[in-house]
Amino acid sequence: MNRHPDLTVYLEGIGLLGPGLKGWVSSVPVLVNPAAYAPAPLDIPTADCLPAAERRRVGSLVKIALAVGREAVGQSGQDVSALANVFSASSGDGDNCHAICETLASSDRLISPTRFHNSVHNAAAGYWGIAMKCMAPSTSLCAFDGCFAAGLLEAAAQSLSSQGPTLMVASDAPYPEPLNAVRPMKFGFGVGLVVNAHRSEKSLARLSLSLTQETPSTLPYADLERSRLDSPAARALPLLQRLASLTSTAAIVHLDYLAGCTLTVRLDRT
Repeated sequence: MNRHPDLTVYLEGIGLLGPGLKGWVSSVPVLVNPAAYAPAPLDIPTADCLPAAERRRVGSLVKIALAVGREAVGQSGQDVSALANVFSASSGDGDNCHAICETLASSDRLISPTRFHNSVHNAAAGYWGIAMKCMAPSTSLCAFDGCFAAGLLEAAAQSLSSQGPTLMVASDAPYPEPLNAVRPMKFGFGVGLVVNAHRSEKSLARLSLSLTQETPSTLPYADLERSRLDSPAARALPLLQRLASLTSTAAIVHLDYLAGCTLTVRLDRT
């Protein structure tokens, strides 16, 4: 049941990084033919866009976010230094949270300030601003398993409000044990989208978003569906799979969001 009016935006760029999915362009053939999908260890790129001092401090979550954000913006052709952005994740940097917990459980309970500022939820957005010299408005969200849907909804709302483009990045990375036992994630995953309130020559598809109570979409191949469930940011996979194979016929995808609430996306070629 539709309870809210649609938010309609235009997609201009996509970034993707996950097991067996290294970049959007190289992943399209696999998403078009999911039977060919083969999970592989995630190859996390170095954060070479950061100065050396900052590059040494960042963990997997930030590296994934930077990689997919750069790919999406590069495809869109937008000015990265002036691009409003939304960063969404199910949680913060698990490696730093783990290190802080170990320190608090030890006899020496002095926490490193560097550890602390890398553990906060907006660390990825902060490093993005440093790397891209971006002074545009930035929002950081946390929405557990609905982190991708929450980020996309926020980016669409901001684009329509500003009547300009917005970058959305959803990323996650596993916790070390014992935290992983209570919040299991098998791998890191990241997706970046640039959306705009207006159609342009860069537009890849029109996305119409609404809140519904539909059952979230799944994927027809076991390995890809397992990947969708193994990382919160990977809940984007049904949308990405439809985008990769989108024809002149519209497609509809239902994405995990909140309990009893789904983000439904209608995709059309522009």
